[in-house]
Amino acid sequence: MQLHDVWFILIAVLWIGYFFLEGFDFGIGVLTKLLARNTAERRVLINTIGPVWDGNEVWLLTAAGATFAAFPDWYATLFSGFYIPLLVILVCLIVRGVAFEYRAKRTDERWQRNWEHAIFWTSLLPAFLWGVAFANIVHGVAIDRDKNYVGGFFDLLNPYALLGGLVTLALFTFHGAVFASLKTVGEIRERARAAALRLGLVTAVLALGFLVWTQLHQGNGRSLAAVVVAVAALAAALAANQMGREGWAFTFSGLTVVAAVAMLFLSLFPDVMPSTLDGSWSLTVQNAASSPYTLKLMTIVAAVFTPLVLLYQGWTYWVFRKRIGVQHIPAAQSTDH
Repeated sequence: MQLHDVWFILIAVLWIGYFFLEGFDFGIGVLTKLLARNTAERRVLINTIGPVWDGNEVWLLTAAGATFAAFPDWYATLFSGFYIPLLVILVCLIVRGVAFEYRAKRTDERWQRNWEHAIFWTSLLPAFLWGVAFANIVHGVAIDRDKNYVGGFFDLLNPYALLGGLVTLALFTFHGAVFASLKTVGEIRERARAAALRLGLVTAVLALGFLVWTQLHQGNGRSLAAVVVAVAALAAALAANQMGREGWAFTFSGLTVVAAVAMLFLSLFPDVMPSTLDGSWSLTVQNAASSPYTLKLMTIVAAVFTPLVLLYQGWTYWVFRKRIGVQHIPAAQSTDH
């Protein structure tokens, strides 16, 4: 196996980790409007991800940085061709971080409600747009012989990509509902379990259609195995949720995310961005990669620092593993609005 193949796998792992962690993170943000009934419950949901949301975004920074260093042509074509949706995602992530920090700075009802609106929309839009972006990457876009994207913005909003966006939005919200039931107590926990069932069924319908479409378009034996795992994991998550086994439900909902994203990368390889104009113009792990020396140096650095990052993030989740409920919210923040 060549180093460019290794780095394709590592970048896939980084994106899988990002969607696994930021998936329930986005889902909680969406659920602040769909699940919470008052200020205290919205605060409970926000607090479930309060200690970890910024750490989850490290995976995105690492994935983007690794792509830039290991596959500069892929990075250049991706970020220039997908400039508008990626800019929207970036703005949403910035506003979302500000909203988490600023919401509690004042007790004014209007102030807090506006930041809660911001948390909802800046969670919903990236959850949808990431699906649109990755669906287009897998399906292929208009890339010319000079490795430039020559399509337009609305070319990215094709039926397959829009379905991909709906799948990630539904899957992340389902993942978030399962996480909410795992991290809360009381009435909100029960409603989170009920919401997870409804969201899981919606996700199952959308995801099955998308995965089958992907498999028929450019799937292979490896990607088919990932499809089977994703479907089985989603069914297991729904069953565990119904039995009140929140830990297992979260494990399987996370496995669903992992298998679904892995399926996209398995379908993509050895391409990194297929060209719909001419197959010979597609970006591949060979023609888009950095020099062997660069990849070797990156491998050494990754081998040293990756375990440290994983240990630190695992420790963070362990420290903040306790459940919370409205009884843990100060009285001044628990009035209905």
